[in-house]
Amino acid sequence: MFVDYTQVELTAGNGGQGCVSFRREKYIPKGGPDGGNGGRGGNIIARSDTNLHTLQDIRYSRIYKAKNGTAGSSSMKTGKNGEDVFIHVPLGTIIKDMDTGNVTAELITKDEEIIICKGGSGGRGNINFKSSTQQTPRYAQPGLAGESGKFEFELKVLADVGLVGFPNAGKSTLLSVLSKARPKIADYPFTTLEPHLGIVKTGDYRSFTMADIPGLIEGASEGKGLGHQFLRHIERNRILLFLIDGNDLDPKSTFAALKDELSNYNKSLLLKPILLIRTKGDTLNEINESLWESIPEFFMEISAVTQTGLNELVKEIDRRLKTL
Repeated sequence: MFVDYTQVELTAGNGGQGCVSFRREKYIPKGGPDGGNGGRGGNIIARSDTNLHTLQDIRYSRIYKAKNGTAGSSSMKTGKNGEDVFIHVPLGTIIKDMDTGNVTAELITKDEEIIICKGGSGGRGNINFKSSTQQTPRYAQPGLAGESGKFEFELKVLADVGLVGFPNAGKSTLLSVLSKARPKIADYPFTTLEPHLGIVKTGDYRSFTMADIPGLIEGASEGKGLGHQFLRHIERNRILLFLIDGNDLDPKSTFAALKDELSNYNKSLLLKPILLIRTKGDTLNEINESLWESIPEFFMEISAVTQTGLNELVKEIDRRLKTL
């Protein structure tokens, strides 16, 4: 199951109690204070993991609590720190504080670690309170409470290229041919119900990632069809590939409708480089070339089945990515 949003409750550990203790040894009946500090409470830490592609595990473990630090002890011994809790998330995860709406963390690089809730500091033992006027302090500090809160975890898929189009425009087929990804392919709407990622090799040890975003419909930005649940993934793409079925009788209107849906969701999406691709070239008979060429973003025709135009398309994408 692909899960790209969930809510969790996090509680870091409390700091340990400082110790009140006095040195008591043979021949030293009235030694000074020697109470140690309490240990630090455990942190809640988010860690990016390239082996993960969904928030599914977090969805089923919605409460995380770190261990408390232990109390200090005599002989100036500091208590043990509470064990940290690590929450492993896929690259592209955004974590927001639900009370403030502020972004707490955004993990976009490999093995990145960010403390979401900090453990409380340990209380100071009585050895810290000895002074010229107070030789035998009989008090110590309690440990501080760890941070806690409710947080939203939201995944935005990281991909260089996003495939955008209405259902059955050929996005899944193109991704499967250009990469080793195997999205479900069939001739009915919403075959793709979750984003699929593929790696496209361009030669010279270079490659780029491509994401098949579930098919748009008019009104998706308002929650219709698959709604907002996939539009967020387009925000991370560097180039958008708009795919329109070559059999479409009014590609100009279709292209405008696709752009409208993206603009209604987030106007800045249309500031990204856009290539319009005419798909299913192997099934076409008569084409109104002037109609297609009147669209400035129109780049070329391809056929994923016969692989016509695919090499040229990959080269153009690679060229454009190098300039970004």
